[in-house]
Amino acid sequence: MTTRTLFPTHLYQAALDPALNQAELEASCLAIAEDDEAGQDWCEENQFPGYTSYASLTDLPWRFPIFADVVKALDIHVAKFAEALAFDLGDRPLKLEDIWINILPEGGIHTGHLHPHSVISGTTYVAMPEGTSALRLEDPRHAMMMAAPPRRKDAGEELQPFVYVKPAVGDVLLWESYLRHEVPMNMAEDDRISISFNYSWG
Repeated sequence: MTTRTLFPTHLYQAALDPALNQAELEASCLAIAEDDEAGQDWCEENQFPGYTSYASLTDLPWRFPIFADVVKALDIHVAKFAEALAFDLGDRPLKLEDIWINILPEGGIHTGHLHPHSVISGTTYVAMPEGTSALRLEDPRHAMMMAAPPRRKDAGEELQPFVYVKPAVGDVLLWESYLRHEVPMNMAEDDRISISFNYSWG
């Protein structure tokens, strides 16, 4: 008998750039959140807990040089991940489509979602206080397995319907954009700060 693993879902994890000044990056995120009235208004209107620059700012690398450094590092990691995925990109490399700040206070959540118009999505982590949320990843086949029995608790990670990943400050996680993910409630008193992004092809 032979059992093969087909159609795997890949998750990439690495240190973004050990030379990057994480304290400066955190201070920059907080300063932008403080000044971004349009982003604050959007969060209030859409009942988004905390702050995100997703709907208000499209030029973070221009505003603060450290974000340009973040993008340079991301480009390298995304190219490595694309190679691991055996993407045939031809003469059109994957390019940054958008990048935004997320600040999640105590009690804040970011419900399950995916990024349908991108190829690779991900997050790099700026502040992860003790007790804060891990990232929850969902098996993309979940909605098509309605009649399946539950998995045993001792099943391997690759067989679980949900996987929780707790990155460290300075880590970057990458996944294909179809992968549904969420941030459960932040139980820490301090803010959970991250920078998310999408890469597209063409």
